[in-house]
Amino acid sequence: MALTAQEIYVKTVRSLSPEEQFHLAVLILQELSQFGVTILDRSDTWSKQDEKDLTTASLRYAAALYLEEEDLV
Repeated sequence: MALTAQEIYVKTVRSLSPEEQFHLAVLILQELSQFGVTILDRSDTWSKQDEKDLTTASLRYAAALYLEEEDLV
């Protein structure tokens, strides 16, 4: 049975010095980058459409709010 990443960490990596743990992390990330693996999770970023929708909604809200106050202009 293959070991899980957690098991490998507990049995092997945890006992390494911080410098060796860092070196191992660098090696792993370099290996992943060779295969085009995306390391950053960008699922929480806004798309251009999200930004456009927010801008539109904000402008509509502001227009409705300021129409009620005639002495602003």
